[in-house]
Amino acid sequence: MSIDWPSLETRNQPLNAFVDFDRSADPGDGPLADLTIGIKSNIAVKGLPWTGGMALRRDVAAERDAAVVAKLRSAGAAILGTLNMHEAALGATTDNHWFGRTHNPHRIGYTPGGSSGGSGAAVAAGLCDAALGTDTLGSVRIPAAYCGVYGLKPSWGAVDSSGLVFLARRYDTIGPLARSLDVLERVWRVIGPSNGAARPFDRLVLLEDLGGVEVQPAVRSTYQKAVDAVGLSRTGLTLPGTAGALRLAALAEIARELIADLGSDRHEKAELISPELTFILNALEGLEPDPGLLAQTKSALTEALGRDGVLVLPTTPQGAFAHGGTPPASQADFTGLANMAGLPALACPAGRDAEGLPVSVQLIGPAGSESRLIALARQLESALGGAVLPEGVVP
Repeated sequence: MSIDWPSLETRNQPLNAFVDFDRSADPGDGPLADLTIGIKSNIAVKGLPWTGGMALRRDVAAERDAAVVAKLRSAGAAILGTLNMHEAALGATTDNHWFGRTHNPHRIGYTPGGSSGGSGAAVAAGLCDAALGTDTLGSVRIPAAYCGVYGLKPSWGAVDSSGLVFLARRYDTIGPLARSLDVLERVWRVIGPSNGAARPFDRLVLLEDLGGVEVQPAVRSTYQKAVDAVGLSRTGLTLPGTAGALRLAALAEIARELIADLGSDRHEKAELISPELTFILNALEGLEPDPGLLAQTKSALTEALGRDGVLVLPTTPQGAFAHGGTPPASQADFTGLANMAGLPALACPAGRDAEGLPVSVQLIGPAGSESRLIALARQLESALGGAVLPEGVVP
């Protein structure tokens, strides 16, 4: 396998998915020797800027690979470079004040989601076979949904996170995105633990009234299609609050950790923090965390799933939207639940909305059930349609 760098750079330009290339990248020997992989810029790639999407870290270069990147290299994958992301991973549009907007390959001018927006855009556009992102409240799955690809958020702690610029240690996980379940599973086998045989789930868990979240008609239709296709006996789940209230409780906790990590730099180097991030931090700083509510949410989810239940939800309440407007507040209402409980979740492409943009459903399982989620997604693929590729992209 040879890498056509001029072509890659040309195809990247209208999207701004990659921010730095490693032109010395070369495939090695191993199970991933035929794959090219991009890495979100908050994950260390030796010799490349390790920014986390922040001007504060613009001059920081990674001295060594993150543990997960080292595993990919050892398996023979060619690491192409680092991908754009939302500043500090706190946001879901990848409209980065310092490194530019990343565009959705399905429609220039539209968001690819975030915070791993570069990862979603690069995979959907065929710039790389797979990518790594990080997921705090949905930052792998939201870009997967908006870009029409698969995105896996592993169980908390399942993937070695050394070499990651954290947003929130109790929530962050590193996960892969890919256009096919075959590639996703191959990457997962390298970066994740061996879960053994993927025994089937025996129950479908459904969230009562979808947690009070309003969803687009196309999203509700594909969600119902997935529910019908699973074909298991059904049980209900009631959360201790609306999905929106739970998201705000988690954001309050996440913001406190980021503010603490920024420390005095937040004020002493205010010119290196964008007006958007400053506004978000100021707004969230006044929110009081509610650890009791979050603990109740985790208990409700884990008890409802038990060992063999699977929760089916929309990934996002809507498809992608134009850059420059006010993002929907509810983007992470469904995805954030898995992070609050430390559970694995898989975003699966499921057709298009009325605007022709991808929509997605997600599967959430018990801790350690990543391989089982992939197996279930394979069963649902014919009903949901598989990856939704931009015009002109070769599968």
